[in-house]
Amino acid sequence: MSARFIDRAAFITGAGSGIGRATALRLAAEGATVAAADIDLPSAEETVAMIQQAGGKGFAVECDVAEEGSMRAASAEAARIAGRIDILFNNAGVAVRHPVGEQDVEGLDRVLRVNIRGAFLCAKSVLPYLTRPGGVIINTASIVGLVGVRNRAAYSLSKGAVITLTKNMALDYAHEGIRVNAVCPGFVDTGMTKGLFADAQKAERIRLMHPLGRFATADDIAAAVAFLASDDAAFITGQALAVDGGFTAGRPEDV
Repeated sequence: MSARFIDRAAFITGAGSGIGRATALRLAAEGATVAAADIDLPSAEETVAMIQQAGGKGFAVECDVAEEGSMRAASAEAARIAGRIDILFNNAGVAVRHPVGEQDVEGLDRVLRVNIRGAFLCAKSVLPYLTRPGGVIINTASIVGLVGVRNRAAYSLSKGAVITLTKNMALDYAHEGIRVNAVCPGFVDTGMTKGLFADAQKAERIRLMHPLGRFATADDIAAAVAFLASDDAAFITGQALAVDGGFTAGRPEDV
């Protein structure tokens, strides 16, 4: 594996599991010092242990992305320990699956609080420490922020907002040499989709909607994040990259 992130530090939220953990491991394997941030500190510590067992560098940080004070403290701690922050992977998120008429307000508020307010506050808190020029912010959005998918009203709302936030931040900070992009995962085989895939027939039906014939792994998304964070993507900003096996390209059936 290449070493694209030697002497760089990455701050990753939601690093205790799934895509966040896979990305923490990937960036550390390529030389980054990783601040693994999560509201579940023991899970973040497990990620750090995995990084260190593989010979990488990392440390755990506890934070609630939806609380400004928590994010300010976590960002300051990460910058103090690592000495710098070059990459922010704004990844923490939650999901609910209902149409508007069946979505309770409590669930709506939770999704908007974590996915939109959290992304905003995390970026705001890390920006004072982000390397200029050369800093990178990558937000986790979703294919449901790009196209409609049934029974995802609140989640789609939140991820569409993250994509728009990405574009606005890219414009606001380009003059400082900071790039801002979003990664839009398709259906990924992680803990977040465990319940969805529990129905074997439904899982197979969804799989067949992907032209490449499979679901994404967390490592697939981590590879895309690593690309966007690297100098290989030095002229890419303000983009929402779908990593979805062709799901958003159109209908895979012969019509």
